[in-house]
Amino acid sequence: MALIVQKYGGSSVGSADRIRNVARRIEARAAAGDRVVAVVSAMGDKTDELIVLARDISKSPPAREMDVLLSTGEIVSSALLSMALHELGRDTISLTGAQAGIRTDAVYGRARITGIDTERLERELAMGRVVIVAGFQGVSEDFDVTTIGRGGSDTTAVALAAALHADTCEIYTDVAGVYTADPRVCPGARPLRDINYEEMLELATTGARVMHARAVEVGAIYDVEILVASSFDAEAPGTIIRREATMEQSNKVRGIAHQDHIAKVTVRAVPDRPGIAAQLFEPLASAGVSVDTIVQNASVEDLTDMTFTVAQGDLGAAIKTVEGLLPTLGAREVVSDPDLGAVSIVGTGMATTPGYAARMFRTLFEQGINIELISTSEIRITCIVASSRVGDAVRALHEAFALDQAD
Repeated sequence: MALIVQKYGGSSVGSADRIRNVARRIEARAAAGDRVVAVVSAMGDKTDELIVLARDISKSPPAREMDVLLSTGEIVSSALLSMALHELGRDTISLTGAQAGIRTDAVYGRARITGIDTERLERELAMGRVVIVAGFQGVSEDFDVTTIGRGGSDTTAVALAAALHADTCEIYTDVAGVYTADPRVCPGARPLRDINYEEMLELATTGARVMHARAVEVGAIYDVEILVASSFDAEAPGTIIRREATMEQSNKVRGIAHQDHIAKVTVRAVPDRPGIAAQLFEPLASAGVSVDTIVQNASVEDLTDMTFTVAQGDLGAAIKTVEGLLPTLGAREVVSDPDLGAVSIVGTGMATTPGYAARMFRTLFEQGINIELISTSEIRITCIVASSRVGDAVRALHEAFALDQAD
């Protein structure tokens, strides 16, 4: 009798009919003898609707109250799914994150799970019940409700699978697995049979939306194999995320990710002296601005330009912070470009196989796509380009690396 942790995303529970469909899927697994813990997201766009409602009430809603408010979306889904299972004759119970024993720190809006007390979960399972857990949430040491960031239901499911030593963690969404690129942008994209944690983490952090990056991190730490599959297409096999994927593939590029809404900030004529980078980036961090790609030009007459990228929504805060620092830094000016995007190729074999960077750059050149910035890791190459050309870049690179062809 296997212990299964499943997660159903917002599109999977977006209506009463879809909730009933999920209930039938769970009932089939339970009837086959599996013990099931199901984690659910809020229905459809409910979280966005709650955010809009909160901002109609308050221009600056307190973070604690926002977490209390946003957590209700998942609670609604879990209660409705439990009701649907009761209608099928299955003994079931819905639990909030707190009732499920999920403990977090007190960083509202992006809390991290610090531990899970599984006593209640194990007790309910021992009674033969299907347990439905509201995802995306937990409770702090002071018993304040916290949320763990957008997409956090993935993290909830993988963390529960690790804590319960589940046999399988299954993430059900509206796509048939992890694709070689976003199929909405690249019609030739195809689902992968499997992918390793490292590659999936890079794809998730560079724009692939099918899995939450923190969920992949938890999976890697606790060696939880994760199946990503469609809740609408029972025939599609899905993608398995695990320690080792298919060995020695001829094509070392496993996937292409992209991001929109990126802005570039350049601080010109910065004195090239020790500590200048800390003087610039520490205040940005204190202002809540997350910096991604950083490039420093070669020094000329002890002056340099420092360029970095931020999310488009953080550009205003970044510019305000840097302008306030110009006298302290001794820099001349700050300029920005708010209309950029990023495209990345990802694959663990690229570092030991020459030619991948050259092919990427040549492909973009042949498409007339200018590269603004380049950043790399051992398994990733990212190019910052004009936002209007991101889709063209994804499609061209997908073709150049023959990702429409299975190994």
